[in-house]
Amino acid sequence: MTVQDNVRKPLDRLSEALTAEMEAVNALIRDRMASRHAPRIPEVTAHLIEAGGKRLRPMLTLAAAKLLGYPGPWHVHLAATVEFIHTATLLHDDVVDESAQRRGRPTANLLWDNKSSVLVGDYLFARSFQLMVEPGNLRTLEILANASATIAEGEVLQLTAAQDLATDESVYLQVVRGKTAALFSAATEVGGVIAGAPDDQVQALFDYGDALGISFQIVDDLLDYGGATETIGKNVGDDFRERKLTLPVIKAIAKADAQERAFWTRTIEAGDQRDGDLEHALSLLARHGAMEAARADALAHAARARAALQVLPAHPIRDMLADLADFVVSRVA
Repeated sequence: MTVQDNVRKPLDRLSEALTAEMEAVNALIRDRMASRHAPRIPEVTAHLIEAGGKRLRPMLTLAAAKLLGYPGPWHVHLAATVEFIHTATLLHDDVVDESAQRRGRPTANLLWDNKSSVLVGDYLFARSFQLMVEPGNLRTLEILANASATIAEGEVLQLTAAQDLATDESVYLQVVRGKTAALFSAATEVGGVIAGAPDDQVQALFDYGDALGISFQIVDDLLDYGGATETIGKNVGDDFRERKLTLPVIKAIAKADAQERAFWTRTIEAGDQRDGDLEHALSLLARHGAMEAARADALAHAARARAALQVLPAHPIRDMLADLADFVVSRVA
């Protein structure tokens, strides 16, 4: 069994439990990503949306609504909204990061160009706002609109924080809550709101999504320094080459001596990277136990996600969501 097989088990179970709903979401996505006047829009969008992504975020919306007994139909629109926001951010991220690979395939900006990626991302954001209005629920509209702003804010914060050795764990957490966890928590929260759940259950769903999203991002950061390319869908060491201060590096810098700090200053702040630097970075992470410490943080957030679910009604989907939190961190077990 590969690590990837291991990770997909709870997602497969969740996907099977939500088969009909996900089919409706996928049909709506295909319908709304169409454009009569600009054929490049569906070309670029399809390249990313049809690339075999896990569809985790829209599944979280559907799961939350179904767990709380919502009969439909508006959770489908909200789930499609979440996926469009996510896809738009990926298109923009790949331009900002100058990425060449996403989910094991060439990025849209590589196959087309940066202008196409940015403009199609803008189109998907606009489509997401059209979709989120349709249920006529002001609270879900507020949650998703706020999440969109928080995501953009997190990405901008990362621009200034990612290559500044003064960035500490609190700033890192703020970035992660913005660029990753905000959409996870919005996805679960709107599922509860559209189902008419009481405030304590809606808060529990928000807390679950927030903790799951943070754990998910920490694991991604760990895999960048220790995962297989086919597992993570990008090249190992990309974060180092892109000079991103992720949690393992922040932890190593906090314990660095003067010589080690000079290395991080040269490679991350100044961007002067040479042959063998990635290997040296890995040795410093190992020396200071940075990977193990970051993994412990991921496990703690996964535990917080599981604990949040206890407020929710007993249901097979609740058990699947708990398993999902475990399997997210199992990638770095």
